[in-house]
Amino acid sequence: MTTSSSKPYWPSLGERQAGLRRRFPVWQSLTLDGLLAKNAQDHPDRLFVITDQRAWTYAQMHAWSVQLAAGLVSKGVKPGDHVALLMGNFPEFVAVKFAISMVGAVAVPINFLNKRDELGYVLKQSDAVMLITMDSFRNMPYWRYLDELAPGWQRQGGGDVFPKLKNVIVFATGEISTDTWFKDCTLLSQLGAGLGLPPVTHPGPGATCDIIYTSGTTGFPKGVVLTHDMMLRTAFGSAWARGFEDARRILFSLPLYHVYGYVEGLLACMFVGGAIVAQTKFDAKTTLEAIDTHQATDILLIPAMTLALIDEQKTHHHPVPSLQSVLSSGGRAPASIWQQILVHLQPQEITTGYGMTEVTASSTVTQPTDHQDRWLHTNGRLRDVGPAGYPELGNRLVIYRVVDPETGQVVARGQVGELQAKGPGVTSGYYNKPQETSAAFTRDGWLHTGDLGRLDEDDYISLAGRLKESYRCGGELVMPTEAEDVLMSHPAVLQAHVVPVPDERMGEIGVAFVVLREQTVCEAAALQSMCAERLARFKVPKHVLFVSAQDVPVTPSGRARKFLLSHMAMQSLGLSVPA
Repeated sequence: MTTSSSKPYWPSLGERQAGLRRRFPVWQSLTLDGLLAKNAQDHPDRLFVITDQRAWTYAQMHAWSVQLAAGLVSKGVKPGDHVALLMGNFPEFVAVKFAISMVGAVAVPINFLNKRDELGYVLKQSDAVMLITMDSFRNMPYWRYLDELAPGWQRQGGGDVFPKLKNVIVFATGEISTDTWFKDCTLLSQLGAGLGLPPVTHPGPGATCDIIYTSGTTGFPKGVVLTHDMMLRTAFGSAWARGFEDARRILFSLPLYHVYGYVEGLLACMFVGGAIVAQTKFDAKTTLEAIDTHQATDILLIPAMTLALIDEQKTHHHPVPSLQSVLSSGGRAPASIWQQILVHLQPQEITTGYGMTEVTASSTVTQPTDHQDRWLHTNGRLRDVGPAGYPELGNRLVIYRVVDPETGQVVARGQVGELQAKGPGVTSGYYNKPQETSAAFTRDGWLHTGDLGRLDEDDYISLAGRLKESYRCGGELVMPTEAEDVLMSHPAVLQAHVVPVPDERMGEIGVAFVVLREQTVCEAAALQSMCAERLARFKVPKHVLFVSAQDVPVTPSGRARKFLLSHMAMQSLGLSVPA
């Protein structure tokens, strides 16, 4: 790889992995809070969480989390209880996350783009006993959603609507006046003040630490169950496979409610006593300035962000001499992106990978020493996680096989089929959804990923499409049925079919094919506005195309043939259609 002469000395991958092995010669299972406590003891004065306003050391973050944990106990939170967390990338997210772990409870991080009904669904389905939420963020009025869902939430929690939800704690972001919702409300800034943390019987590393919601085949979100040990082994695997140097400093604006920023950033940096520079929103100029200001050595991106950084560098060059490593993953990317990263960001190393919540995070990654062909034509190699792996799996946590979707037979190397995953890094299932859990696995215990791809002789995976209908918009997983259900609720709509098409910025975007009822009229903008009122913005179709019922290709059973609709959408929008 081309290396900028202005870059400081960069140890080899082997040297960096040797340093990690000296620290962790044999894997010892820990809880999330156990790892924080270890770092607070080993590196008390090292910076851990950095913002433009201030920074927290490991010792300071540990003390803050202990205070919040005491507050959780005072509110009746017990080991095994579910605590929902609706929070942007604020330092409070980190403190609360480890506090939940300290009391042996289970975190339920919620997508902060969720609208009222989506929030209500997760609160009920997750059996959360507490919600810790922002009052408002990016003009999303969560206090108002709670007013509409459970009036009186400040005093009685979820009331009759969410009977298990006993308490709501509010983090005031400063976007709105607290006079709007403050009365009788418990503020996060007051939680645990002056209290000591009583002894807690922790269920241990094998217990569930997170239930992370992802859209499923029914169109309703499903809570993926993940344990402390799964999270930390996977996070160590990220540090190992990408060769983290001591005190690596990782910048990202990827939301911490996702495994990408959470595992590959927050948790992974802890294994080298490193720090995160977590931004609350993405802006290309601000990101590039922050790399230099905070001397970030690593950045986590999805392709849409990568392209925006490249565009910014082309027009207003920002020096980023500290940047050594770039991980760009999580969606479709134009082939030219890799060379442009080298030219405009000049890192020492580039990696990309493949994963999903159900396999804890990335389960494949290109190696830092790989030739550019690997970035261009693969989605990474089955990830060797060093001491955190299982010898019988080649020091891995997740392995893959490729299966013919029709016959169920394993296909030869290099042949396309459905990717199926297995291993200790794979979830045990979805919370309180036994039917969906059963459907997600084969009879012999392999997870259906729903993705089509091939596995080569060197264990590199190359994605070829998807068997299921979901897609990723800006790194967010979208189930078309959610938008279809909203569109179908309009009195003028007879049919609605949402399909993905490629988009250079967002990876994929949704296109809605709408069949109107006879003698009705409706504008595309009106349908998009209706979706925007009820769905997170990444779920709203970017385009609406009106067609007749006869124009919708269907199977013999009458189901829309969505891959053909995708081709039709691409033709209509002037995009290149695959042969």
